[in-house]
Amino acid sequence: MIAKETINAVYEAARLEEVIGDYVQLKKAGSNFKGLSPFSDEKSPSFMVSPVKQIWKDFSSGKGGNVIAFLMEHEHYNYPEAIKHLAKRYGIEIQETEQSDEQKQQASERESMYLVSDYANIYFQEQLHKTETGKAIALTYFKERGFTIETIEKFQLGYSPDAWDAFTKTAISKGYLLKYLESTGLSIVKEQKQFDRFKGRVMFPIHSMSGRVLGFGGRLLVNKAKAAKYLNSPESDIYHKSKVLYGIYFAKQAITKKNNCYLVEGYTDVIQFHQTGITNVVSSSGTALTSDQIRLINRLSPNITVLFDGDAAGMRAAIRGIDLILEQGMNVRVCTFPDGEDPDSFAKKHTKESLQAYLNEHQQDFIRFKASLLQEEAANDPIKKAELIRNMVASIAKIPDVIKHEVYVRECASIMQISEGVLFTTLAQLLAAAEKENIKKAKQQAARDVSKLAKAKTPPGVDPNEPPMEVFLNNMESAETQTKVNVLFRLERSIIGILLLYGQEEEVFTELIYQRNEDEELEIVPVEQTKKVYQKIFLDLQMDEIEFTHPSFQKVYGILIESLNSEDQFRIDMFLQMLTPELSSEITDILMEEEKYALDDWERNEIYVKQKKTSIVQYVNDVILNLRRQLVDLKILDLMNGIKNKTPDSKSDIQEDLSEVIEYQNLKRVISEKLNRVI
Repeated sequence: MIAKETINAVYEAARLEEVIGDYVQLKKAGSNFKGLSPFSDEKSPSFMVSPVKQIWKDFSSGKGGNVIAFLMEHEHYNYPEAIKHLAKRYGIEIQETEQSDEQKQQASERESMYLVSDYANIYFQEQLHKTETGKAIALTYFKERGFTIETIEKFQLGYSPDAWDAFTKTAISKGYLLKYLESTGLSIVKEQKQFDRFKGRVMFPIHSMSGRVLGFGGRLLVNKAKAAKYLNSPESDIYHKSKVLYGIYFAKQAITKKNNCYLVEGYTDVIQFHQTGITNVVSSSGTALTSDQIRLINRLSPNITVLFDGDAAGMRAAIRGIDLILEQGMNVRVCTFPDGEDPDSFAKKHTKESLQAYLNEHQQDFIRFKASLLQEEAANDPIKKAELIRNMVASIAKIPDVIKHEVYVRECASIMQISEGVLFTTLAQLLAAAEKENIKKAKQQAARDVSKLAKAKTPPGVDPNEPPMEVFLNNMESAETQTKVNVLFRLERSIIGILLLYGQEEEVFTELIYQRNEDEELEIVPVEQTKKVYQKIFLDLQMDEIEFTHPSFQKVYGILIESLNSEDQFRIDMFLQMLTPELSSEITDILMEEEKYALDDWERNEIYVKQKKTSIVQYVNDVILNLRRQLVDLKILDLMNGIKNKTPDSKSDIQEDLSEVIEYQNLKRVISEKLNRVI
């Protein structure tokens, strides 16, 4: 693991506006910067960077966070990769924390495999560009495929010499261990002999989302008996072909920006599309499409357009992949090419504009594609037609979204000239069968877990019979109650915002305390006390035993109070690194809203806050009082609902509850007076 000292040094050195400036053209806008969103196509800037807070917000996509979050979103790095990227940019030496021997060995072995793969990538490129054989054979092949030198270099294409151990020998002479050459699959070891796996092949390095070389694909240049035309690296600790997409590293930004991913079959399809100018394209590398590969695309866009050859094999491959894509809740369209053409050959013959026009005109919704394809097989056979319709409905049943169910059923009914009622009945049967199977699996899982659940202890202070807050909120019948809950959400959100922006500022608060007067009688006296804002909020909430109702705010509040209490200088960008990406995004939303903060419609929701440059003291007091008032209202509603449900013979209980309601009404009146409002 990266040492905390290194992480802190990175945060100290990194300037958000500098890092984002490498990717987005920023213009000064008051104390902030703005620019066009790097995550969507837009003409008016909606991307904002705050140098003071060291956070960014993209209002078009809703994304936001600190400098690390930007690199994770834009470059699709994981957290350590983002830290290492910034460390390298700012010349910071990376220190690792102490790990167990087993952890060190695992990390060391994986890193060694990455280093061997990186070296192999460099070696194969040098063989292509700097040797006479490479230039005469392999480079000529790539040029005949229509690839330019710029494209060849971009995709880091290479050549493995047609010699038994050329690479293996050279790598060992450079200090790379044979065990890692073997574990990556670059070298094959048999008894005392070792030789190159990819001898005599042009090489296609396969990159991870963040750009690390995971493995290779090699194409044979000369037909040889018993030798596969295409050969991929074997499975290893760093390469799992079912979880990798060729070209994802080069396509990720375009996929996000275009909000669509073209999916093709082969390496050269991807490369030719890029060279033509369409870059939001990836390949399943000739293997059957998997759920993991689809989820990889779904991280970038919910839309996939599958591009396949016009032959029968290509069509069948398209159908197999469609249901998998639908199961992930993604939107899928299909585009086929004329007979004898594939994405590579077709792109080679067209300009970017004409290729894009063809894709736009010929892509079909999966229902129409499946219908047109299977209708040819069904012809005039009623039995086959019935099977075709059931097949189409089975695909619709894969979709999680019930609204899409209805849309696609109507589309299917129109295409196949069958009543919607029949299709809805069939769909219901398929969904019921699927649900039955899911319940069966869930019961089996529950049976496996029952011993663990029996041993599990109830957390202290939690009533095991009491439903969680989410269930309580979801089951509230009163519209008024739900309104109160929404207001609570906004008030809790405001408290988090106050703590983030003003938590460590010292202010003079007026507190009401009991003192004895000259006659030794107790009376309430206003006393001015200097406190930090976070101390005031923490003590008031503790005194009233107020807990946040929203789970995200509960988590953030605890971390925030601890950070404000333990750090002399609280920094928002450092705080964000302690949160999950989801919580970090939520906090960024709150902070960037403060940039354009207004309380215009709060009174409409019974949140009474003084206007016209309200001071922090007033702001804190008003928000806390409003929070108390909303919680009192909820308590009153809860008591009243309880009274309604009690039988007439519970007279004493009803009287007791009514007395409690009156007490809460009095408390509500006191709070309202403090807010200078009437009930």
